[in-house]
Amino acid sequence: MSLSKCHQLSSLLCKQQKNLRLMSTWWSKVQQGPPDSILGVTEAFKCDQNPQKINLGVGAYRDDNGKPYVLPSVIQAENQLIKKNLDKEYAPITGISEFCNEALKLALSSESPIIKNKCFASLQSLSGTGALRVGGEFLYKYAPLKTIWVPIPTWGNHGQIFKFSGLEVKTYRYYDPKTCGLDFAGMVEDISSAPQGSVILLHACAHNPTGVDPKPEQWKELSALFKKQDLFPFFDMAYQGFASGNVDRDASAVRTFLSDGHQIALAQSFAKNMGLYGERVGLFSLTTLDTDEAARVLSQLKIIARGMYSNPPIHGARLVAEILSNPQLKDQWLVEVKGMADRIISVRHQLKDLLVKEGSVRNWGHITDQIGMFCYTGLNKDMVKTITEEHSVYLTNDGRISMAGVTTKNVAYLAKAIHQVTK
Repeated sequence: MSLSKCHQLSSLLCKQQKNLRLMSTWWSKVQQGPPDSILGVTEAFKCDQNPQKINLGVGAYRDDNGKPYVLPSVIQAENQLIKKNLDKEYAPITGISEFCNEALKLALSSESPIIKNKCFASLQSLSGTGALRVGGEFLYKYAPLKTIWVPIPTWGNHGQIFKFSGLEVKTYRYYDPKTCGLDFAGMVEDISSAPQGSVILLHACAHNPTGVDPKPEQWKELSALFKKQDLFPFFDMAYQGFASGNVDRDASAVRTFLSDGHQIALAQSFAKNMGLYGERVGLFSLTTLDTDEAARVLSQLKIIARGMYSNPPIHGARLVAEILSNPQLKDQWLVEVKGMADRIISVRHQLKDLLVKEGSVRNWGHITDQIGMFCYTGLNKDMVKTITEEHSVYLTNDGRISMAGVTTKNVAYLAKAIHQVTK
């Protein structure tokens, strides 16, 4: 090899090494992110060798054997879809139209004047998370204030979703740790202080993570307050039917606000109430004054969705549409979702009764007063640490347990463990 070629090769290698050094520094300032608290609970649970261990961290329904549950109505709908021999073409940006229509009717009722007059803009989303994200982006672009108020506490992902949307996240009081119930006075006081034009996030039913909901008369009072203060309600409805076992009762807060003349934003999810966790089926909707406004709003929602993911997945949405549009399948599903809700309500009562039977003198009424998948037990961080280390009961540090993880087989052990760390 000639000397000049050696110099050329050496120069080329030096440039490559320099480029590699530059590339190695591109991500040098990336910091280690904090671990997910729920996943951490699950990992610790898996490593535990205690045969009586209980995982009460995961927010997914389990049957009385602690196993994931696929609804029979979903299996039947899937079989019917296979017989239709449908293609796998892209859905429109707005999603499967039949799904969008049926999902909104479930939330607002088929008799809703909003649906009859077509005063809404709806877009299929990547479950409830995607609905909130699309909604957050729209509000950042078009709401008069770039601020959203969320309850303390709220679902752990709410803050991140809205911050990534560009919104400023503020909080209002919600849960009272002294009573394990609703701090309604604090809630009203904080919401009253929100500037005109603020967006307020509301959990439509089965508040996550506390399981504490306002009473019907309190929802009416809140509706009047929103009118007086000119505030915009954004409902997150992830548990319709799954809370009380009645889809209409669980939608009553949303329908109360609409009947009082509010325009609303609504995020729906079918992860819990149809067990379609991995299918990522959701809907984002905005109610409007008329069809012209609806068309303009929808055009902007489509632009947002196009820039995020282009088109939503089709299979889960087809399943929901198949169930909700078929009267026989829908009736079957309503029985099944009530069965899931009733099982959780039943183990709430069993847990409370067994704590009394253990000899606990504490007031455990909040266990049955709260509703939905989650229960704020009132256990503090030290109690959580003790019950995990000494009894292999896994839950989040704030004392929240998933009632779906409680079964007739482990509820007595759980009651004894809770009593031991709280007496």
